[in-house]
Amino acid sequence: MAIRGGRPNEGEGGNVFSRIWRQRRAVLVGAQAPEQQGIWSLEDSLKELGFLAETAGIVPVGRVSQRLKQVNPAHYLGKGKVEELAQLRDSLGYDLVVVDDELAPSQLRNLERELGVPIVDRTALILLIFANRARTKEGQLQVELAQYEYLYSRLAGQWTHLERQTGGLATRGGAGETQLETDRRIVRDRIGELRRRLESVRRHRSQYRKRRARAGLPVVAMVGYTNAGKSTLFNVLTEAGVLAENKLFATLDPTTRRLRLEGGQEVLLSDTVGFIQKLPTSVVAAFRATLEELQEADVLLHVVDITHQQAYEQSRAVSAVLEELGLQDKLIVTALNKVDLAVSTDPVDGKARASEDGSRQTLRDLARVYPHGVMVSARRGWGLNRLLAELSTVLEERWVEMSVGIPYGHDDLVALFHERGAVDEENYRPDGAHLRGRLPRRLAERFRPYVEQGSGGPARAV
Repeated sequence: MAIRGGRPNEGEGGNVFSRIWRQRRAVLVGAQAPEQQGIWSLEDSLKELGFLAETAGIVPVGRVSQRLKQVNPAHYLGKGKVEELAQLRDSLGYDLVVVDDELAPSQLRNLERELGVPIVDRTALILLIFANRARTKEGQLQVELAQYEYLYSRLAGQWTHLERQTGGLATRGGAGETQLETDRRIVRDRIGELRRRLESVRRHRSQYRKRRARAGLPVVAMVGYTNAGKSTLFNVLTEAGVLAENKLFATLDPTTRRLRLEGGQEVLLSDTVGFIQKLPTSVVAAFRATLEELQEADVLLHVVDITHQQAYEQSRAVSAVLEELGLQDKLIVTALNKVDLAVSTDPVDGKARASEDGSRQTLRDLARVYPHGVMVSARRGWGLNRLLAELSTVLEERWVEMSVGIPYGHDDLVALFHERGAVDEENYRPDGAHLRGRLPRRLAERFRPYVEQGSGGPARAV
């Protein structure tokens, strides 16, 4: 990937990784050491890697896997397996190797030298998909920044042809400056430019969030494994018209809409980027808009595709990412989605029967794994009222009891208490309106100056 004109060559959608674009024939490679063994088997992980490759327009033509005592620090795979992989090139006709882990720059360099084809690790593959999913300007900037940051430390490892000397009056580099040094400087400058542009976009978003906070609406942020049906559920609940496809990472850019819960309470519902196993936190961190939505949320709505064979593993992967981001203490409501593929009738009526061609798991099994989950079908609209009621119940747990005396002339605060809270008692006295009830915790601060000291007392600041 040569760098010309001060920018790396780009493909469709501003994709920095254009050299590994569509129609490459790839062999999928995975290795697993005992310390890496988790809830995902090596075979299942490679199967998902194949889905990722197909999503990126790459054609998988074979799989190679190896269990090791420890992952080879030089080549990722053992020496014998690398030789076997090289011998498969003629029979499989592959011109790309996709690896199921993030590789060190030295591992990339060594594998490319041994195999004579480009090597793409899992992180680069995900960034490749991100680049073709982002629709908003902020999303595109975030993806490009993540790609350049990934690229910067790997320039020496992947593109050894960049080490040739340049110099002279007609070049950007000084006399004797290597092409690699020039490319690093160009990439470093581009990273700085992207960060400045993103900061401007984020300041605008921050102002929007401040206005939203003053309105006092609770925020519910949707999380889930990629392709769990978050966007479909979001569309059904809010009529937002967000892109919803049976593809990985179909939605990258956060979208927020108002939603009315059971009892009339309004909340802001945000659809965010899906998670995936082996997704480095550094990549998630590039999507700061998504992280900010999650951090600001009062409740997380975790959507699980119960028909997926690795439904439990996927939900654990989401929990692991939330923990890495410091969000494990957030209140979470779990929506067990796609129940229509597991049962033949709406489970709310208590007469649901397992479908012959549906999920292998029974409803009893699911209830045991997710004791507080709400079974829904976004496609058929099943269980949505129960889900809204559960969200309302959980949000009410974050409400605070308040008795306030609001002086006349502040009708906006009285209206806000009625609109966003629950009024249990209201009366009017010569000094103003006196209300007793409950308010969302995030809204309570606005009423703190008018909290009454003892029942029946006058309105006063505290």
